[in-house]
Order: sequence, then C-alpha cells, then structure tokens
Amino acid sequence: MYKKSLAWVIALGTAAPHVSAAGFIEDSKAYLSLRNNYFTTDNRESRGKVGNTAYSGQNREWGQAFQINYVSGFTQGTVGVGLDALGSLGVRLDGGGRAGKTGVTRTPGQLFPLESDNSAVEDYSRLGLTGKLRYAKSELRVGTLQTKLPVLLSNDGRLLPQTYQGYQLTSKDIDNLTLVGGLIEHAVGRASTNETGLAVNGGTRQSNKFTYAGGDWAVNKGLMLQYYYGKLEDYYTQHFVGLTHTLPISGEQSLKTDLRYFRTAADGANATSSGREEGYTSTGYASTTGKIDNRVWSAAFTYSLGAHSLMLGHQRLSGGSGFFQVAQNSLPNEGAGPGSYYLLTDRQISSFIRADEHTTFGQYTYDFAALGAPGLKVGMIYLKGDHIATASGGAQKEWERDISLDYVIQSGPLKNLGFAIRHGSLRSEAANDLDQTRLIMNYSVALF
Repeated sequence: MYKKSLAWVIALGTAAPHVSAAGFIEDSKAYLSLRNNYFTTDNRESRGKVGNTAYSGQNREWGQAFQINYVSGFTQGTVGVGLDALGSLGVRLDGGGRAGKTGVTRTPGQLFPLESDNSAVEDYSRLGLTGKLRYAKSELRVGTLQTKLPVLLSNDGRLLPQTYQGYQLTSKDIDNLTLVGGLIEHAVGRASTNETGLAVNGGTRQSNKFTYAGGDWAVNKGLMLQYYYGKLEDYYTQHFVGLTHTLPISGEQSLKTDLRYFRTAADGANATSSGREEGYTSTGYASTTGKIDNRVWSAAFTYSLGAHSLMLGHQRLSGGSGFFQVAQNSLPNEGAGPGSYYLLTDRQISSFIRADEHTTFGQYTYDFAALGAPGLKVGMIYLKGDHIATASGGAQKEWERDISLDYVIQSGPLKNLGFAIRHGSLRSEAANDLDQTRLIMNYSVALF
C-alpha cells in the first residue's frame, strides 16, 4: 500500500510545473546513530495482591542498535518532492530476556522480539520510507512517521523507535501557528518488526483508522496554546487543550507553567456491550467494564534558578476509566509496546493513569555546568498516586521514585557521546512492585 503511496507522491511532484532535481541531492543529509542499552527489571515480591503473582523473577537484556537516517532535500519548483529513509538494526549482546526464575515468562515489549520458545531473537531490522511534498510552508508526508503530538506520541525508550504508517500534513503558512492533520493506519512496535493495526491497552481487535488534527499557537515569546483532536475508530475520541507559559523573573530565574487537559470518550464498538465483548475493550477499573470514559487534568510549575530546577505538580483522573491512547501491546504480536503518553506522570516505569487516580509529584534537576562540568546533569522525581478505583469500590495507592544521571562528552574525538543511567522503583497496590535500571550510551555522527 505505502509503496503505491510513495510512488504517487513522487509521480505527482515530477508532474508539477518547473520541477528541478537540484536541491534533492544537494540538501540531503544522513546520520548514523548508535545506541547501546542494558535493561534490567526486578519484579519484586507481590504476595497478597489480587491478580498478581508472588514473584515473577528478573528480566535482563543488553543490545546494540544501529540506525541510519537519510533526509533528502526537496526538488526545486512550485512543488518540492523528497524521500526520507530510516534503516534500523538491533543486535542482542547478552541476556535476551532470560528470567531469574525457572518457568517465568518474559513479557514482550522490552528490547527484542520473541522466538516461538519465548527467547529473544539474535537480531532484528526494519526499513521505513517516507515520501514528502512541500508547497510554500506546507508539507505532506506519506509512509513511515514518528509523531510527536499530544494525541499520538511515538515511543523511543528502547533500542529502536516505535513508528507509524500513514499520512501527515503540516502547515506553517500562518505566522506563529502550526497546523497538523493526519491519518494513521498501522504501527510497528519498539521491539518488533511486525506491522499491526491499532488498539488500546486491553483491546484485542484491530482498528486501522486513527485520524487527528490540531495546532500550536505561539501567542508571544513566552506563551503557547495547543488544541488537538484524535479518533481511534471503534475505540475512542479524544480532545486535548494545553497551555505553557514561561515568566522571566531575572537573568537567572524563571517560572514555567504547564497546564494540560484531556477528554476521552468511547467511540463505535467500544461504546456498546456487544462491541466490547468482540474485543474492542480496554483494561483497568471502570464504571462500565471495558468502556473508555475519562477526563484528566494536570498542572505543573517549574522554578529555575541558575543550575537548579524544581518542578511541583498534580494530576487528576475522573470519569470511571483509566486514560487511553493508541497502543498495540494487547494484540497477538511480538514486542508491540504502547506509545508514550503526553502526560507529566508518564515516567520510567508507570504512567499513573488508573481510574480516578490522583497524583502529586515533584522533580529536581541540577546542571553541573555551573560547577565547571558542562554536559553533566542529575535529576530525581517522586510521584505519589492514590484514590485508584477498584472493582470492589475501594481505593489503592502507589508511588514511584526515579533517579537519572546524564553526561555528554563536550569535545575531542568522542564529542557528543552520551551516557545515561536510569534507576526507578515502583511500589503499588494495583500492580507488581518493580525495580528497574537502564544503562544507555548514545552517539550520532553525520555521514554527509
């Protein structure tokens, strides 16, 4: 299908008047990105929790990713034509998801797809192509997409990035206003080579139509307003409104305000009991089992003083169900993990999106450039969620603590080589307790 779409884009551009190949090659760029990721999860003792096992062991994986990103220029003329390519390879170095206890099944969606015997593959690869047309300050992209929108946010938290297949039109023809619209029909998970349809957590039936539209309005230098709409056919419709504002206080001080609101409601089959019984359903506690009906608002304030940054915030869910966006992890395929959520509580282990959950959080970061060590940063965040609705009418609690350390070499032959350490701990009455550590190295070099 997308080969035909790409051919259509190129043919249309070639047929446009005054097309010249100049610029297509001259403005092209290519990058080689390397990522080394060691990923370990310790599923802690969970006795006494309904639906959870006493101990599910450990998952340890270590892999190396190679990714070539080719970005063409545009042909000259009224309509410019271009073609991008994304080639990715993930190689297993050790571990492969072997658990710390005999008989424990590895959960898909970490670093690698699975073989039939539940072991990780030795390597996996994929190629994504994107045709593009440009007219004035508008651009149409067809094929492989990595979206960064409040209603659809690609996940790049493992070896290879999650990608989508579809169409997206972006316009910047009006000053200070960016408009976006598109259609997504398939996805490839972060630890998969399989192209699947779309669903939500708990959904076992595929939808092949996610439509979205919205925009960002830069009112002035410090104020941004956003509105987006998304619809996953037969699952949900979603509205998003956002506001970010940065108030300069002095040369080294500022206060940033971040306000977000989502309204998500059932669509099509998910709105009917018969549709939910067919598999157009969702997980989590809900006033009507499997039906999507949710509101979530959040407010966060970040005070920055020189190298110090302190964020305090609160998020609250209501409506009877958890928060949902496009995800493939409940479909029968290998490693098709969910996308990221445009929520301040979407962290290393948990996202704090259970039904009626109230979450208060605080984050502190420090940039060691102020002490003569540029490129070195440290951060810690603590989140506490409560009021989680249960099927019996009770309430549950959970908390997560994440610590991060990042360093990027600033000069010399290894300039821009980055190191990251991530450690997170989750203690929950609604899920298994987890401790997770990630060791990551990133390096990118321009090929031309």
